[in-house]
Amino acid sequence: MFKKILIANRGEIALRVIRTCKEMGIKTVAIYSTADRDSLHVKFADEAVCIGKPASTESYLNIPHIMAAAEITNADAIHPGYGFLAENARFAEICAEHGIKFIGPTAEMIRKMGDKMTAKETMIAAGVPVIPGSEGLLSSLDEAKSLAREIGYPVILKATAGGGGKGMRVVWEESELEKQFQVARAEAKAAFNNDGIYMEKYIEEPRHIEFQVAGDQYGRVCHLSERDCSIQRRHQKLVEESPSPFMTPELREKMGEAAIRAAQAINYESVGTVEFLVDKYRNFYFMEMNTRIQVEHGVTEEVINFDLIKEQIKIAAGVPISGKNYYPQMHAIECRINAEDPFNDFRPSPGRITTLHVPGGHGVRVDSHIYAGYVIPPYYDSLVAKLITVAQTREEAICTMERALSEFVIEGIKTTIPFHLQLMRNEAFRRGEFTTQFLNEFKLEPVEE
Repeated sequence: MFKKILIANRGEIALRVIRTCKEMGIKTVAIYSTADRDSLHVKFADEAVCIGKPASTESYLNIPHIMAAAEITNADAIHPGYGFLAENARFAEICAEHGIKFIGPTAEMIRKMGDKMTAKETMIAAGVPVIPGSEGLLSSLDEAKSLAREIGYPVILKATAGGGGKGMRVVWEESELEKQFQVARAEAKAAFNNDGIYMEKYIEEPRHIEFQVAGDQYGRVCHLSERDCSIQRRHQKLVEESPSPFMTPELREKMGEAAIRAAQAINYESVGTVEFLVDKYRNFYFMEMNTRIQVEHGVTEEVINFDLIKEQIKIAAGVPISGKNYYPQMHAIECRINAEDPFNDFRPSPGRITTLHVPGGHGVRVDSHIYAGYVIPPYYDSLVAKLITVAQTREEAICTMERALSEFVIEGIKTTIPFHLQLMRNEAFRRGEFTTQFLNEFKLEPVEE
C-alpha cells in the first residue's frame, strides 16, 4: 500500500480523498494555488505545497510544479480527483516515468476513451450499442448533408475533443445544417484547438443514465449499478440519483453487462463511469466513458455502502476486486450546491461566506470544503457543496432533501439552494417524469429576499 499520496486537486474532492487516506493510514500532500491558501484541504492534509498563482494554468494544470511537489515530499502516488488533470494521458505518462503511481487508468486507456470517435469505434467492436451516426469525422458539409438525410433529422453535431457542451449543436432540418456546422467547428476550434466534428442521430426525450464500473489489474471488471443524471442545464449536471426512477430490473442487467463490456474492451483498471443515453422506449446507447472518479460518486456510495475512493486506491496498489456486481439497497439523491445566482441566469457568485449552517440529521451527507469566513475564489468551478440524502424510497429521499435544503444556510454569496428547493417540490420531478430537456421548461419562481 502507498505511504504518501499527493492530491493533485482542490476543494471538496481533495478533502474527500484526504479523509479516506487518513482512514487507510496513508499520509497526504495537498497542493494549492495562492488563491486557495485558506482552503480546508490545505489545513487537513499532512503536508501542503504552494504550486503557483491563482490561474489554473499556473497551478492545478502545471504538471512540472505538481511533479516537483511530489518529489520534494517523497509522495509515491498521485490522486488526480476529477477535472483538471484527471483525464490527461500525458500526466499519467509523466507520473509513470517518474516512478510515481497515477491513481487511475493508464495513459493508453485514457487516450482510448478520451477521443470520442476512437471510443465509439471501440464500443462497436465490443458489441456495445452506439448512437447511429458518422463512422469518423465529417470531412465536409456535403458529407454532413448526405449522412443527415440517411439517418434522419434531428441530428446533433459534436466536437470530437469536446466536453461541457462546447462544439455541440442540434440540427432539426437541413436548412439549419450549414450554419450550425460552421458554428460547431468554430466553437470546437476555439475551445479545444481541434475543429474535428462528428454527427449522431439526436435522441428525443433522452435520459442520461451512467453506470459506475471498477476494474483491477488482473482483468476483472464489475459494475456498481446506475445513476440518473438527466437533470442538467446546458449539459452540466445539477441533480443525480440512484437508482434511476426510469430503470427496470431487465434494463439494469442489459446496461450493466454493456458497461462491463465497455470497460473490458480497454482492459480498464481503476474506477470509472460508462455513460449512456436512454430513449423513451428504453433503448440505450453508449455516449462516453469517464476514466476518473465522478463528482456524483457519493450517490453510489450511499446506496451500496461502499467507499469508491478507497477502492480506487486499493486497485492502484494492486489489490484485486471481488468481481461481483453491486445493486442499490437504498435511494439517494444529490443536489450540487453551486456559488451561482439562479435568478440571474446562474451567474457565478464568488465572495466571502459570512454565515454557514450545514444541515444534518438522519440520511443527510454534505461533502464540502467551505466554512464561515471562507472566500470562494472566482478562478475555479463554482461547486461549493454536494448535498446527498438517502432513504428507503425515492419519495422519502426527496422529502429528506427538501428538509435538508430548507435548513442549509449560506450567506454572503448567492447559491443554487433556492433552485433545488423548487425542483424538489415540482410534481413532475417527484413523479420521476423528466428527461435531459426538463430544465428547458422548468420555471423558477421568484422569492422574496
